[in-house]
Amino acid sequence: MRSVVDIGRRIELVPMDPHFNDISIGLYRQNTDHGNNAPVFLVHTYSHISGAAERIETVAAAMQVLGGMLKNADGLLHFPCNSAHEAACRRVFLEACKLAPGEPAEPRPLNILDKKSQLMITVDSMGKGVYRVTAEGEGRGAARRVSSIAAGLAKLGEMETVETDNRDTVAFACQQSHDALVGLLLTRAPNVRVVLREAEMEATRGVLSAPSQQT
Repeated sequence: MRSVVDIGRRIELVPMDPHFNDISIGLYRQNTDHGNNAPVFLVHTYSHISGAAERIETVAAAMQVLGGMLKNADGLLHFPCNSAHEAACRRVFLEACKLAPGEPAEPRPLNILDKKSQLMITVDSMGKGVYRVTAEGEGRGAARRVSSIAAGLAKLGEMETVETDNRDTVAFACQQSHDALVGLLLTRAPNVRVVLREAEMEATRGVLSAPSQQT
């Protein structure tokens, strides 16, 4: 009789990996049993084709770089603060899956050129998980754009909005810094509505196929 292994609750899915034989790759959330019930994450595929396991390892390794995540003794991923940051973790997973085999994963900088406003946007770590968004430019337009991007970061990372006059500051509830994670989220924050709309569309597409349905 085939045993059933509980791999956790699936929180994200790439139904067809364009970089490796169109296999399905899922991200699963588990809770550790080491007394602190800290959330951990598993990258998994049901495919048993040659090279599939290596592809999964590549994605997991990329998540460590892109999101500043760690791997425990059981090979499961987690954030150093032991908080879930589930929405942000899903984004890290999706970005890691976009990297082709052999393409290096590199931490994203804490600044970008905002194509909409042509402003250079910078996010500064203020300590204890607090981040402030600034722009190289002045005027109401710059202030509005900074506020919008800060709101995008808060939405994508499930961060808290810190009350300031310019609404330019956000914070992680865990009160710990996550520079790599913020750098990755910053690339999407200027177009957060598009990102969320794409996520909704992806959620309606495909399911992770059972082993009998994959080669």
